[in-house]
Amino acid sequence: MIVPDSQQRRRRVLGLSVIVAAYVLSFFQRFAPAGIAPDLMAAFNTTASSLGVLAATYFYVYTVMQVPTGILVDTLGPRRILLAGGVVGAAGSLLFGMAPTLEMALAGRTLIGLGVSVTFIAMLKIIAVWFEEKRFATLVGISMLIGNLGSVLAGAPLSWLAQTAGWRGVFVGLAGISLLLGAACWLLVRDRPENAPAGGAHKAHFDRTVVLSNLLSVVKNRDIWPAVAVNFGICGSFFAFAGLWATPFLTQAHGMPRDVAANHVSLYFVGFALGCVFIGALSDRLGKRKPVLVASSHLFAAIWLVWLSGVTVPLAASYALFVLMGLSTASFTLTWACAKEVNPPLLSGMSTSVTNMGGFLAAAIFQPLVGWVMDWRWQGGLTSAGARLYSADDYHAGLLLLAAAATFGALASWRIRETGCRNIWKPRG
Repeated sequence: MIVPDSQQRRRRVLGLSVIVAAYVLSFFQRFAPAGIAPDLMAAFNTTASSLGVLAATYFYVYTVMQVPTGILVDTLGPRRILLAGGVVGAAGSLLFGMAPTLEMALAGRTLIGLGVSVTFIAMLKIIAVWFEEKRFATLVGISMLIGNLGSVLAGAPLSWLAQTAGWRGVFVGLAGISLLLGAACWLLVRDRPENAPAGGAHKAHFDRTVVLSNLLSVVKNRDIWPAVAVNFGICGSFFAFAGLWATPFLTQAHGMPRDVAANHVSLYFVGFALGCVFIGALSDRLGKRKPVLVASSHLFAAIWLVWLSGVTVPLAASYALFVLMGLSTASFTLTWACAKEVNPPLLSGMSTSVTNMGGFLAAAIFQPLVGWVMDWRWQGGLTSAGARLYSADDYHAGLLLLAAAATFGALASWRIRETGCRNIWKPRG
C-alpha cells in the first residue's frame, strides 16, 4: 500500500469518521431493546419469547446479510452500500417508531437490521484498504470504542428518554439521522486511495463466477472456522444478554430499580468499549493474537458462574462485574483480525463477514430461545402493568444457555491459528 500524502491522510480520516458515526447509530439500534424492554412489553403486550423474537429480528437479517455485504464491499465498494443502508435503515426506524402492532414493529426492526448490517463490514474494508496492516486491530478497536457510544446511549440514557419523552419519538428522530449519515457517506467516503497500486484494488465490477469462487475459497479455509466459533460463543452471548435480557434480569431476578439496572448495562458497554481498544492494542503490541484471545475469553466465560449461582452481590461489586464482563467480552474483536490474516488480503471483506456471521447467528438463536425457556418455566406471575413476571430461577434457566455459549467460544479460542499480527496466507500449489 502506498503511503498517502497529506490530502490522502485527511480524506481517509474524514471518510472513516463518518462511517464510525454511522457505526454509532448501528450500535444504538442493535441494543435499543435492552433500554426499552419494559416499554415494548407494555406497548405490544408480549411474552418473553415474543419480545425475544422482536429483538432478534434485527439479528436474523443482519446474519443473512453478512456474506452478501462482504461480497458487495469487495466488488461494488463501501460507498454505494453505505448510502443504501442509510436509506433502508431510516425507513425501518420510522416504521418501528410508528408501529401500531407487534407485526408492524417486527417489519420495522427487520428494515433497521437490513439497513445497518452493511456498516461494520464497510468500516473494516475501509480500514484494510486505507490504513497500514500493522494498525488494523488497533484501528478496529478505536472505531469500536467510539461506536460503543451508541450502545452506552442505548442503556440508561435511552431508558430515561423513553420514560420522559416516549420511545416512539426517539425512533422517528433516528430515521432523520440515518438519512443524513447515508448522504454523508456518499459525499465523503471513497472506496480506495487515488494512488493505490493497480493490483491492490480493482474498480467495482461484479463477476458472479469470480465472487462465488472467492467466497468458496474463504469458506473452505479451515483456519477461519475457529474464529467463527469464538465469535459465535462470545459475541452471541454478549448480544443476547446485553442486547435484551440484562435489564429484565436485574430488575426482576435481583429486584433492582429500572434506572440502576440500566446503569449496569451502560457500564457493560463502557467496559466493552474500553476493552476493544485495550485488547486490540495489547495484541498488536505483543505481536500475538492467540494468547490474548484465550485469556480474555476464559475470563468472560468464568464470570457467568457468578450470575448462575444466584448469589446476591453488593451493588458496587455488581457494577464492577459488569465492567469486567464488558472488558473481557471484547476478546471476540480479535477474531476479525485472525480471519483477515489467514485469507487473501483482497478478500478481507468476505473473510471478516463470514466470521462476523457467527456472533449474529448466535444472537438470532439465543435471544428468542432464552425467552422460550423462561416462558416454559413461567408460573403465571404478572406485574402491576399486566406484563409477565419471571422468577430468578426462570432467568437462571434461560441464562444457562448463554453461559454454555460463552464456554464454547472460550474453548474454541485454543484452535485459533497464531498469525503474528500479519497476513500469513499463501496460495496453494
